[in-house]
Amino acid sequence: MPTYTSGLFYKQRLLTPGPTAVPEAVLLEMAQPIIHHRTKQFQAIFGDLSQRLQRLYRTAGPVLTIAGSGTTAFEAAAVSLIRPGSKAITVASGKFGERWQDIYDLFGVAQVRINVPWGDAVRPEQVADALRANPDASVVTMCHSETSTAAAADVRAVAEVVRRSDALLIVDGITSVGALPVEMDAWGIDALVTGSQKALMLPPGLGFVGLGERALQRLKDVQPHGYYNLDLRRWLKSWHEKDVPFTPPVSLVRGQRLALEMIEAQGLENVWARTARLAAGTRAAFQAMGLRLIASSPSDSVTGAFYPPGVEDSKFRAALRDKFGVHAAGGQDGRGAKWKGKIFRVSHMGYVDAGDTLAALSAIESELIELGQKIKPGTAVAAAAAVWGASVS
Repeated sequence: MPTYTSGLFYKQRLLTPGPTAVPEAVLLEMAQPIIHHRTKQFQAIFGDLSQRLQRLYRTAGPVLTIAGSGTTAFEAAAVSLIRPGSKAITVASGKFGERWQDIYDLFGVAQVRINVPWGDAVRPEQVADALRANPDASVVTMCHSETSTAAAADVRAVAEVVRRSDALLIVDGITSVGALPVEMDAWGIDALVTGSQKALMLPPGLGFVGLGERALQRLKDVQPHGYYNLDLRRWLKSWHEKDVPFTPPVSLVRGQRLALEMIEAQGLENVWARTARLAAGTRAAFQAMGLRLIASSPSDSVTGAFYPPGVEDSKFRAALRDKFGVHAAGGQDGRGAKWKGKIFRVSHMGYVDAGDTLAALSAIESELIELGQKIKPGTAVAAAAAVWGASVS
């Protein structure tokens, strides 16, 4: 028998920056009977999904659908596209940028590390300097939206720098694709990675890799060395046949196709605008409550703030969950900073609207007041509403 708690009577609002909430229609689509993946029926679904991914990425090139998390997809791009014996210029401005450095460490790749203070964004001139000093570098890796620090970088400007070299730019767009403006072809991004469980409104389990012309040429020039499932050449060959090389999570593929259909129905630019409005209102509300934002270059995908003195992270987020049904995320530790227990984060990606955000802001304010913070009731909602005006949906 299930165990019931008081939280059952609250609508559960999943505002963590992954996994994010999944629309009911997508859940129902994934509950359909399993079909075999070596059939024309699956190929039709997969082919449609692939075309929708190209439109999402704003690219004419292939966007590969890989069974696994965003980390799986990024690792596949990282190891498949680097030239053996060359260097990688790796940008880390948070926990996930550091993870991409760790991958190359495991493969014994020489790195030129650009470590940016957490909450800040890499400057294009830093990448330009690294490329000039290391002409043998064959890839540059970076995060567009660094989930752990709620900071966003100017990928377009960095891409302009990298295109003037022989190196390929591999971008972690795991919390940007589908949430922030991203134009893969127009900006000149060589490889762009995202995952299903963020702005794409699906459970975890699918990773996506978009490949530009220079990346496709690199796959022809470089032979695989020491990996099998992560070899993008296998996935690319099957992609041309509207297929996958290995058994896919069929239900997730079906659900992702529908989720992208929903995004297109709303209009991708409208989704970007809604995400930006929710983020702007949340930042204003946090600051009105006296909270200090964690990012100097804030991402619209997720907003984070430092706790005031005396607020205990685990108890605070447990109260949001148990008393209000609001699920927020805590901080993480890495080489560049130790933020576990010091911050909390709220997502604006995917299946989230103004009502969810207002509920979260009201809960955060109420709990901070309960813990002794001097905040006038209604401050957070008023600050967000002042930013939104009549434009919020």
